[in-house]
Amino acid sequence: MTTQRQRAAIVTGAGSAQGIGFAAARLLGADGTRVVITSTTDRIFERVAELRAAGVRAEGVVADLTDQAGVDAVVACATDSFGGVDILVNNAGMTSVSDSYASGTAGALSRNHWQASIDRNLTTTFLMTRAVTGRMQAAGYGRIVNVSSVSGPVAAYGGDVAYHAAKAGIVGLTRAMAIDTAAAGVTVNAVAPGWIDTASASEHERVMGAATPVGRSGTADEVAYAIAFLAGEGASYITGQLITVDGANTIMEERGR
Repeated sequence: MTTQRQRAAIVTGAGSAQGIGFAAARLLGADGTRVVITSTTDRIFERVAELRAAGVRAEGVVADLTDQAGVDAVVACATDSFGGVDILVNNAGMTSVSDSYASGTAGALSRNHWQASIDRNLTTTFLMTRAVTGRMQAAGYGRIVNVSSVSGPVAAYGGDVAYHAAKAGIVGLTRAMAIDTAAAGVTVNAVAPGWIDTASASEHERVMGAATPVGRSGTADEVAYAIAFLAGEGASYITGQLITVDGANTIMEERGR
């Protein structure tokens, strides 16, 4: 990335100190980008304090991004604090960790649980993207980076159809938006993390990470570097693309050796 012009970014889903969102905000901020970070809980202010202690100009907003009012509050914070939004990193979302976002096969998943997972993992990306795209097009510059997953777009595991459908939907949204915004200098790309060792990773996920060709799970920072590249001014001719960050796991043909 370049620091020739100071940019402003929104990074969603940045509440966890060990998560991809915070890693991306930290890396962007280290390069001089001003950042607004958001999560659904007050812990976002702990992350803001950490960023500020590192010399990053940062603001935080507690918001439910499935609600338009929450989206509006985040964009208003960026506009009021930094004059606009140059970069959007859509990282908000979650796998099935509570009854509200339960996993299940198509035959077992309720309509409410399906909708909750789609809203949390796909609609949030749509609403945030819709909120900033017009401003970016008017300015003639923008970088949107969506955090998808290998689960859905390129691979799958059993028993979580809504999460897979949402993450695949992010890639379709990314490609369609890239076509719509390319002429205005706005790029839209996605990253697809594989087995990443964050605070929410289960022991099973860590075992799966150890079985990749690299021999370990990835780190949040390794995903953040891909995000920062796509968010940089130098990535101006890359749009509508999906970068997989999975230690070659999804291309490995021989398994169980």
